[in-house]
Amino acid sequence: MNQQIDKAIEFSQVSYYDGSLQILKNITGFFRKGKITTLVGPSGAGKTTLFRLCNGLISPTQGNITVNAKDINQYDPTELRRNVGLALQSATMLSGTVYDNLKLPRTLAGEMLTEEEAEILLTKVGLDKDMLKRKVTDLSGGQRQKVSIARTLVNRPEILLLDEITSSLDRVSRDDIEKLIERINKEFGVTIIWITHNLNQAIQIGDDTWVMMKGELVEYGPSSLLLEPKDQRVKQFVEGEIK
Repeated sequence: MNQQIDKAIEFSQVSYYDGSLQILKNITGFFRKGKITTLVGPSGAGKTTLFRLCNGLISPTQGNITVNAKDINQYDPTELRRNVGLALQSATMLSGTVYDNLKLPRTLAGEMLTEEEAEILLTKVGLDKDMLKRKVTDLSGGQRQKVSIARTLVNRPEILLLDEITSSLDRVSRDDIEKLIERINKEFGVTIIWITHNLNQAIQIGDDTWVMMKGELVEYGPSSLLLEPKDQRVKQFVEGEIK
């Protein structure tokens, strides 16, 4: 008997056009709930566009998307973005303190984040609670990324989208962030979908991997697929012949 698979986000024949230019082509697949899925592919493959569809920043031209088995169009946009958090490579910060940045999601919702709650968030991402009043301009790249991740956790999302969050970090900081994401996944059951250009990272961190090329989902399955791709295009990409 086949075991029922819990799907955090599912795409069914999804295409997206920007004017007359087709960015995504008939994407069908799903991200397993509670797992880490890494998303790889050459530049221009449509990975970031797919992310923007996942949290409702844009809508598909064709096809359907469900989040936790509910049609994405049935969500209030604020509710959807609370449930589907997003952390970016740039880790964009407000000028001011760490606390100013952590309380932003609550402030936008007309709510309050107490200093005690903010301190707990900092410890969850491996930062000292004494950093709460530190200016963000005084933070290292790795510290900024941790604050960015903590900020996405304010709303307790069930799904976390990570877009190249370690690409500008040194090896030590990158390893630190990888361990943090694995801990968030295991301890809180958060579904992680992670765009990365680092294939070793995709294999080591991912339970599953999606390979996208020219707007198509070319291959997906266990992350070990990158070690022995079935599709010739994926094999060329892994071997560095396709950038």
